Amino acid sequence: MATPNSALRAVRMGLLMSQDDFARAIRNAGSRAGQPNDANKRLVQRWESGTTTAPRPVYARALEAVTGLPLEALGFTVTVPMARVSEDGHGGHDMEPGEGGIAPAVSAPQPEPQATHRNYSGVWLSRYEYFSSGRDAAFIGLHHVVILQHGNRLSVRSLPNGSSNPNSPLTMDLEIDGHVATGTWTEQTATDGYYRGACYHGAIQLLVEPTGRRMTGKWIGFGKEFDINTGPWELVFQDASTTKATLSAYDRPPE
Repeated sequence: MATPNSALRAVRMGLLMSQDDFARAIRNAGSRAGQPNDANKRLVQRWESGTTTAPRPVYARALEAVTGLPLEALGFTVTVPMARVSEDGHGGHDMEPGEGGIAPAVSAPQPEPQATHRNYSGVWLSRYEYFSSGRDAAFIGLHHVVILQHGNRLSVRSLPNGSSNPNSPLTMDLEIDGHVATGTWTEQTATDGYYRGACYHGAIQLLVEPTGRRMTGKWIGFGKEFDINTGPWELVFQDASTTKATLSAYDRPPE
């Protein structure tokens, strides 16, 4: 059974796009790049359902242009094109079978996710603290984020305008084991901000409170001087709905 691509769905919803809207944006991105494509709602559904795990290069480039994220962050398998030898013995560019003919990357079998009794999907408020050595002061980063859950995996993506620091998208990929959530985080800072577009990333571990409405813990990551930094991080539940109207209501800087 295919594993749904919750990361892509979370990104699409974070952009406040329906599947039709997303397909249209993919087509427009292809046209602007001089590489037209035939993206449609059905194709987006195949991507999100996990039926297609490696989009064709023409779609991959458009996906990255629309979302501003690499394929890995969109939940796709990164693959290597393989040329097939033709009957006359010469190498060719025929593609292997599959969506776009890209041979899927080989990976070790993954264990089935353990069942979890609580669903954490919805809108949450992300809040973390960090110390800026350059400014000799502590700061707080706030984001309204969408969490989508599949099994014990959580895909966390910030809303486009839902950050206290404009144009600083945040992503997290977590796994739930009992009351502990463990994973990674990435934040792309604004190009016109203090950190000049630098991308920061690291690890995070959170303890889920018994109510299931709050997760608290700490992050760890490297600073500009390759020193190891850490600080508190929390996710606070806001709304279980992930409808376009709800996401639009939270698509603003947190107070």
